[in-house]
Amino acid sequence: MQAVAAPPSNADQPRRARVNTPETRPLYDDAHLFVAAVRFLTHQQQSPPDLAEVCRALSLSQERGGFVCRRLMDIGAVESIRGAYGDRLFVRDHLQLETLPREDQSDGLQAELDRFQKTQKGLASKVENIRAEQARKKKDLFSEMEKKLRQEIDKKSS
Repeated sequence: MQAVAAPPSNADQPRRARVNTPETRPLYDDAHLFVAAVRFLTHQQQSPPDLAEVCRALSLSQERGGFVCRRLMDIGAVESIRGAYGDRLFVRDHLQLETLPREDQSDGLQAELDRFQKTQKGLASKVENIRAEQARKKKDLFSEMEKKLRQEIDKKSS
């Protein structure tokens, strides 16, 4: 039987060499793609796109697309205007994209999840300790009751 080598870990590769999926792509990259998609769809359809069209063009989930769009509106790179046919997106100032960090500083969601899991493990261990303590107390109580009951039985039989 031949040993199969494990695939190389992504952590060993430089950041740019990794394959970026929409879930792992930095906000900076998503923002550039988002603005480019707004421009392209505006050119192709001769009308400004809505969020769903941009997300569909980029294969982004509505949630991720909404997140990127809100961040771009916050920095003034994209503008959303409500019209008769829904909200339409316009590029306002593409230079504002450069104010975004090139790499995600740290995955805040992952850090929050790790902290939550650590807290949950701590709580689970406390609950387990309390249960063990309660079981020990219950066992001691029953043994004490049994001891008193035997003493009473011994007194009656003597």
